Amino acid sequence: MAEMKDVYAKAEHKMGRTIDHLEEDYAAVRAGRANPAVLDKISVDYYGAPTPINQLAAVAVSEARVLTITPWDASVLRGIERAIQTSDLGVNPQNDGKVIRLVFPPLNEERRKELAKETAKMAEEAKVAIRAVRREAIEDLKKMKKTGDITEDDLKQGEKKTQDLTDKYIKNVDAAYARKEKEILEI
Repeated sequence: MAEMKDVYAKAEHKMGRTIDHLEEDYAAVRAGRANPAVLDKISVDYYGAPTPINQLAAVAVSEARVLTITPWDASVLRGIERAIQTSDLGVNPQNDGKVIRLVFPPLNEERRKELAKETAKMAEEAKVAIRAVRREAIEDLKKMKKTGDITEDDLKQGEKKTQDLTDKYIKNVDAAYARKEKEILEI
């Protein structure tokens, strides 16, 4: 029985990590508002090492659609500006010599629908990952049945419990997607 609990704990941990990963991905999706998380995937060449912007500068939301980036080392200002320009962020940085401002334009209807499709795809990928964890857990339970560690009834009960866990996390994915879609499609 202790082994079955280990299987559930492992599956729940992996499913939880999948939800966390989805939330991080959603935070990086620009939804018309300024959000420092959009810079998380952009690195700057800093003395030969790719370094995330948030480790080189203070990033703040100064207005609803404006991010300000204030580097701690002024020599890296141009590098940050270049990294943002070459990224797929779609925003032109404004450099005043001390601070970089990113002004996010309001999203048009076409871009909103595109982002909604993108977030739906992310949600579907998360569901696939959760189902893969379910399959892995059920395989572990079947191996335990084969070796005689658990009975047929334990296996059936374990499969049901694993499916319940899967359903719970699929609902969490759906809820996260619904929140993000609402945020994107709001005008």
